[in-house]
Amino acid sequence: MIARFDFTQRRFILAPLAGWTDPPFRAAVKRFGADLTVSEMISANALVHNLAKTKKLYEKSPLETPYAVQIAGSDIQTLTKAAMTLSNETDIDIIDLNAGCPAQKVTRNGAGAALLKDPSLLGKLVGAIKRAAENKLISVKIRLGYDKNNGVEIARVCEESGADFIAVHGRTKIGGFSAPVDYEAIGEIKTRLKIPAIANGDIDSYEKAQAVLDATNADGAMIGRGATGAPWIFAQLKNNLSSAGDTLMRSVILEHFDRAVEFYGERGAILFRKHLHRYSKGREGAAAFRSAINRESDLLALRAMIGEFFEAR
Repeated sequence: MIARFDFTQRRFILAPLAGWTDPPFRAAVKRFGADLTVSEMISANALVHNLAKTKKLYEKSPLETPYAVQIAGSDIQTLTKAAMTLSNETDIDIIDLNAGCPAQKVTRNGAGAALLKDPSLLGKLVGAIKRAAENKLISVKIRLGYDKNNGVEIARVCEESGADFIAVHGRTKIGGFSAPVDYEAIGEIKTRLKIPAIANGDIDSYEKAQAVLDATNADGAMIGRGATGAPWIFAQLKNNLSSAGDTLMRSVILEHFDRAVEFYGERGAILFRKHLHRYSKGREGAAAFRSAINRESDLLALRAMIGEFFEAR
């Protein structure tokens, strides 16, 4: 395994999340503690047939080392070509195959969590990606199964086919995002593998992450939706801080804002509003703050408003 990303200690990974984990957000969480960042999910078909446009989707920040690109697909030839393309990208360290997305627009094409219906096919796809990109680490993001828990079988197929590590979301495809997360099942998968296993699913606080790691003995935690309103969770986990504190929160938010403006230009301030809505949730004066930022378009004024609202109280 490459020296830049090993599992001699537990790792904390930012999960790919469409519409949220863009380069500015990934760069911010990377600087504040995430061990690994992953691109938003990219269609292997789009990568192969429209590379110029698709490249923008996996553009990385200089801070993102190591960095993974997640691809989705079900056709072995297309996934092989996509892996070969990514193998030539020196900025990419890991290629991740999505075998866990339950969205209908993904599964109706046989990709994402639909791959869990056929572990044999999944294994062939993992093997093909491994052979096509021998210079990269290969990971797979899975669920416990499609409509039943056969997670051990699925995980072992991934391992035997060449995956260097896996991330396990503790629900089936049918469970979507509402069924209870089965952390015991993640723990069982961990005990049956030689490769590292990362726990994923409803990890939204420092305390929850610690409890999940204790329950599963996983080699790390992957955090997605739980990080969108609290990316400082990575700093907490890396530094064993039960409370992030206003000073750290303010630093993360301002860093994120600056990177959004740097990446998108003035449009970045508008795109950043959804993040500010999440960041301000539950704080005194949040409603008035959200109303004010929705009306403000001047970058310097907006940054000053953010800094003032998130001052230590």
